[in-house]
Amino acid sequence: MTFNHMITTYFTCYLQNERGVSINTIKSYKDGIRMFVEYLCRVLKVNAERINARSITLDHVLSFLTFVEQERGNSPATRNQRLAGLKTFFKFIAAKDPEFMHLNELVQTIKFKQTAYCPPPSLTVEEMDAILAVPDTDTLLGSRDHAMLTLMYHTGARVQEIADLTINDIEFAKNPFVSLTGKGQKTRLIPLLQETIDSLCAYLEFRKQFGIESEHLFLNNKAEPITRFGIGRRVKKYTQIAAEQCPSLRGRKVSPHVFRHTCALHMIEAGVDIVLVQEVLGHKRLKTTSQYIEVSIERKRKALGALVSKSDPASREKPRWKTPKILDFLRNGRERYVA
Repeated sequence: MTFNHMITTYFTCYLQNERGVSINTIKSYKDGIRMFVEYLCRVLKVNAERINARSITLDHVLSFLTFVEQERGNSPATRNQRLAGLKTFFKFIAAKDPEFMHLNELVQTIKFKQTAYCPPPSLTVEEMDAILAVPDTDTLLGSRDHAMLTLMYHTGARVQEIADLTINDIEFAKNPFVSLTGKGQKTRLIPLLQETIDSLCAYLEFRKQFGIESEHLFLNNKAEPITRFGIGRRVKKYTQIAAEQCPSLRGRKVSPHVFRHTCALHMIEAGVDIVLVQEVLGHKRLKTTSQYIEVSIERKRKALGALVSKSDPASREKPRWKTPKILDFLRNGRERYVA
């Protein structure tokens, strides 16, 4: 098997069919492997079609990671992302050809770099309400956007999951729910609030009035399925408009994924069991979901800190029973001091 064949089989058969990896993950891995191939072309001084997989060494992988950070100026987090893709790739080719088992073992020993913990960005209830209040629900596009944003917030769905939804994925019966298909083509059923159902029904009624027919739920102004990038642009637009009435949104970078973080955090703060939050979000590991508990605690800590800072301890009068008699005398201007 040639190096080129290894790469094409890795993406078309292994990742997509055997592992069921999402389209976005495949795209990210493709970017990393492409950079690695281009780097090999440079150091081996051959074109991509003539790269011999047996000429690749651990030093090539390590020097590539250094190249990513130093020459490309990428962050340790991006370097770790590229490394994760390479580890998966070399594990695949080792499984296909035992000759690469030793190289794979060496690649798997490369450590991921530690990165500074950055809590997931989220919105307050007031900020979210301000954004949801912006779309004009008396128009087709405004009704669509209100339904779309409300559904994202109330389900914690990934943006690609929203873009891929069909009308048949929504159950409008007695116990309404949405069927979301996430990473690894895994499906999860999320109950829908009446507010979300009302918003979706209003949007679909508009579509009916305009004679728009499509199995996809959310369509762009050309009646074609909206893309994740289109959704991102709508979120950005409404955030900027909402900032005029909600100052805390000014200068904020709000993406569809922030809606997902916000849904998770608000569920945690409402006392929803973390295992249930994990199921709603479709997280593979509970550790991923537990980060929202840390954010919730930090928000409470900041709120308490702000409460304390508003009250200057030096300006507070001590309780009367702790006040020395001499100070009591001076404050009240008494004529005589009683010992």
